[in-house]
Amino acid sequence: MREPSLHGAGLGLRREHLPDLRTAIPDAIDFFELAPENWLDMGGSRRRDLHHFAERRPIVAHGLSLNLGGPTPLDEVFLQRVRRFLDEYRIAQFTEHLSWCGDDGHLYDLLPIPFTGDAVRHVASRIRRTQDILERRIAIENASCYVAPVIAEMSEIDFIRAVLIDADCDLHLDINNVYVNSVNFGFDPRVFLDAMPAERIVYLHMAGHFQEAADLIIDTHGAAVIDPVWDLLDHTYARIGTPPTLLERDFNIPPLAELLPEVERIRAMQTAALQRYSRAGGNSAHCPEKLATEVSRAPWIPACAGMTAREAIHVA
Repeated sequence: MREPSLHGAGLGLRREHLPDLRTAIPDAIDFFELAPENWLDMGGSRRRDLHHFAERRPIVAHGLSLNLGGPTPLDEVFLQRVRRFLDEYRIAQFTEHLSWCGDDGHLYDLLPIPFTGDAVRHVASRIRRTQDILERRIAIENASCYVAPVIAEMSEIDFIRAVLIDADCDLHLDINNVYVNSVNFGFDPRVFLDAMPAERIVYLHMAGHFQEAADLIIDTHGAAVIDPVWDLLDHTYARIGTPPTLLERDFNIPPLAELLPEVERIRAMQTAALQRYSRAGGNSAHCPEKLATEVSRAPWIPACAGMTAREAIHVA
């Protein structure tokens, strides 16, 4: 199996596209993303398909059900299964939503976490435990939301930054989610993007949405990316470089040929961002804060490394 090298532009691995992809993977697609929940128990032809694609492109695992912000204990049996899955397909990057999605059962939605100090500590401890079990650093994705938690003690920016520091994890930055929230809550999305710690950003998402009203956007991943979101991606590249960037399309999925122009647009924007820096002659005044075409991450270190046995009890 090939050594994974995550860079460039990617697309979600959808079963609707498997026949076309078996014939040939377009050059525009540098990597695939999948939800491990949808593939863990696959056998037969689907398992052979996944091995086929994993041999030809890197794969990112983007979880849907870990419930990092939820009140119930982490499903560690599930995490062990995910770790074996990641190992089998040599998947280095695992990301999850900074949200909660279950209590006694699964709620089948991604709900906002109150921006409080207690929530920071709660989520960070669960992320550290997840990293211990998966034996990988993970990246958390900023969520889209429609109602501001009334008990918030801090801004979303401060909440995300605090979780990243406390958990010592990476950031999966969803550009569309930033735009959605900027409309729903009336803030400048560029200010938000500029406040995100560049050294933590390892992965980006681009997606479309549904405009319910002038001041309400629903994050559907069911339409083409709009120009203001493309502009925010260009702004992000100018600031931090060109992390691997995925085009999300989860509903109203068109034929593969209709999605490729958006994937190609991501690659073209990455190339243009790198050329701008090159034309600046490497002048540090024009250099993004983190210029990267491949993911670089610190080695995974157990959350309890260097702690006494008594201290380690409070980490798990």
